[in-house]
Amino acid sequence: MVRFLEKQSLRRVRTAPSSPQGGEKMTNYELMFIIDPILEEDKKNAAIDRVKQLISDNGELGETDVWGMRKLAYEIDKKTDGFYVVQQFQAEGDFIKELDRRLKIFDSVIRHMVINKDAR
Repeated sequence: MVRFLEKQSLRRVRTAPSSPQGGEKMTNYELMFIIDPILEEDKKNAAIDRVKQLISDNGELGETDVWGMRKLAYEIDKKTDGFYVVQQFQAEGDFIKELDRRLKIFDSVIRHMVINKDAR
């Protein structure tokens, strides 16, 4: 029994900040999304703001890194370029399904990926 307790005390415990709503612990995520390249600059900025607003309503925004126009690895809907944006944020786990659902509906977002940074 003593050895078990010693092992438990030696473990590193990673704690995440608690949710502002008082629920689960917040998890660190990274969202990369690609905006349709044919959109005008103001519509691209509006799409970025819309995604940021969605995240800030349900979590905490982190750093936003706008990569700009890049070549796609493969053609998507006959497009070879995309406007890349990477957004860091913290949220509860159940929000990610809703974020994924909403991003699939956005016409301006052609691809997206959410990565759990705490799982690394």
